[in-house]
Amino acid sequence: MKYITETNRIYVTDTAGEIIAEVTFPTKAGISTIDHTFVDKSLRGQGVAGELVKRAAEKILADGNKIAATCPYAISWFQRHSEYPVVI
Repeated sequence: MKYITETNRIYVTDTAGEIIAEVTFPTKAGISTIDHTFVDKSLRGQGVAGELVKRAAEKILADGNKIAATCPYAISWFQRHSEYPVVI
């Protein structure tokens, strides 16, 4: 699976170019907030959402920003992965 990384989102497309998985994390004042995680039903149960959040967290930190989350899935993921410092 090819994860495509942009400034404030990471996503996966199918062979037709349709987005089938995505995480978004807009940044303001040095804080990137993971606000949306989507995984198509065909990919659920395969760890794709967790991989998206992990990649987002690593990019946010690599960019020198702090991590926040409002997406319910991301909040839950960070509760299980305390190695990633979340500010909000």
